[in-house]
Amino acid sequence: MPLPRHNPPLAIAFMLSATAFIAGTMMMAKLLGSDLLGPALHPLQISHGRFIFAFATIATAAAVLRPTFTHPNLPVHIGRSLFGWMGVTCMFAAVAFIPLSDATAISFLNPVFGMLLAIPLLGERVGKWRWLAAGMALAGALILLRPGEGTFQLPALLALAAAALLGTELIFIKKLADREPTLQILLINNSIGCVISSLAAIAVFANPTVAQWGALVALGVLMAGAQACFVNAMARADASFVTPFSYVTLIFAALYDLALFDVVPDAVSWLGAGVILAGAALLAARERAAKAT
Repeated sequence: MPLPRHNPPLAIAFMLSATAFIAGTMMMAKLLGSDLLGPALHPLQISHGRFIFAFATIATAAAVLRPTFTHPNLPVHIGRSLFGWMGVTCMFAAVAFIPLSDATAISFLNPVFGMLLAIPLLGERVGKWRWLAAGMALAGALILLRPGEGTFQLPALLALAAAALLGTELIFIKKLADREPTLQILLINNSIGCVISSLAAIAVFANPTVAQWGALVALGVLMAGAQACFVNAMARADASFVTPFSYVTLIFAALYDLALFDVVPDAVSWLGAGVILAGAALLAARERAAKAT
């Protein structure tokens, strides 16, 4: 199969589509974690639905495309899937109680945690500008945690834990990305996630309403769509060029929150999000400069 051609405009379109899908998954998780569609579902059951229906979507695509697979590195796949499942579950637990825009902004700490963990785990060196970017992003997260309002809020701390866990997942993804086909990585990740999430959800499983079944299916399909669009965006332009467009996720999250939950981000939310995005943008700029040298 020929490699996709370098096409920056198409890469931007794919990344913007991915941002809409990603924000959509968090919106579905918020609906499922509230009582709007029926009795609130446990975060473990919500993440179970995410993996089950994402796997079904990706497996269908694999059956149609019939790609060539290579020998997988199962220990790395298991590690990636475990941290990904824990991170997704924490994020789904958080979005049930805090604005989507806050949870989305905190999720932009993923690459920061990934950078910090790459120092001991991958032996990477980090210069002063990357340290500054990490410090800025973490300061933004501290603002969103709202110290002083009854100390730190547990849901915001869950979102922060999700960012750390998903940042750890990035380390495993880096080890797989250059060695195995993308569709193989996605298929194995979601199949292992199905096993882990199924075992974890047994004790908390509740029979969903018809509306909740629909939302669970939508959650999995949106996640699969987000992954596919993200991969296609990265295949058609340099990561340093296309990654900043992922910040549009914050706009979609705010719009979904306003439309469905009548929630408007306050000044603290915008300040914290702005500081995190500034740090993330600086980190992306330094990554681009590093690759250019």
